[in-house]
Amino acid sequence: CEDIAAGKLMDEFPLDVFQTGSATSTNMNANEVIARLASLKVDGDIHPNDHVNMSQSSNDVIPTTIHVSAAISCHQQLIPAINHLIMVIDKKAESLEKVVKTGRTHLMDAMPVSMGQELSAWSSQLRFSLAHIERTMTELSQLAIGGTAVGTGINADPTFGDKVAKQLSSVTDLNFSAASNRFAALSSQDTAVALSGQLKALATSLMKISNDLRWMNSGPLAGIGEIALPALQPGSSIMPGKVNPVIPEATAMVCAQVIGNDTTITVAGQSGNFQLNVMLPVVAYNLLQSIEILSSSSRLLADKAIE
Repeated sequence: CEDIAAGKLMDEFPLDVFQTGSATSTNMNANEVIARLASLKVDGDIHPNDHVNMSQSSNDVIPTTIHVSAAISCHQQLIPAINHLIMVIDKKAESLEKVVKTGRTHLMDAMPVSMGQELSAWSSQLRFSLAHIERTMTELSQLAIGGTAVGTGINADPTFGDKVAKQLSSVTDLNFSAASNRFAALSSQDTAVALSGQLKALATSLMKISNDLRWMNSGPLAGIGEIALPALQPGSSIMPGKVNPVIPEATAMVCAQVIGNDTTITVAGQSGNFQLNVMLPVVAYNLLQSIEILSSSSRLLADKAIE
């Protein structure tokens, strides 16, 4: 398992994300690879069902995997990236507190504001997004493991889910626990939908910030020209002297992707029929992609544009 987690055997996982809605194919793929590796290390055959899958079902393993992977990604990537962006904005706002500019409503000149005041709004937006994401982490830490096929825990030791949660907490430094109601944990993806909604809210804030940067940087001679973004990609294919706002535009496209991912996750979230949600792979794919690209773009926006 540690070899697989280290990425040494990715070629052994050829399955597409668009598969059976419970991701049984992916779960059994993992069981078979683990069984094969274990069989090479011991004197005897390790069976993918009897030994590796013992006490588990795809129906509780995959929802658990979604929660664990999203929690780790938020904890290790997204939350530090947002905090970094907030810190960079606050530092820049402080340095520009006495730089007065035109405030605008309806894109038209309104009343004076300082550049620091304008940036403080961005920081505040991001702090709200961060607080909402951190609150969702509490629900994300509750795991379906131990529910097995339909949530009853059939074929599993009654203590199995609690022991897995304890072990996961130990190796990740996150506070995981077995879900209080595993029937809900198997049949719904409400927590993933909630987290995706918070990621969408973050995306709308980042798109607003990106567009403000583009407007203020526009021109510079015949536009607003209030700021000068770093020349990350100086020159266009036909106008060598033109410098485009690459990072804000890249960030805006990330935000559009996240908003689209949220729609997919919302549709998938209501696809819980009786005792199982049957769009688990696409929930995992879109949720983790949103976390990853928001993390990357937040750091790039901080380091390559605002700083």
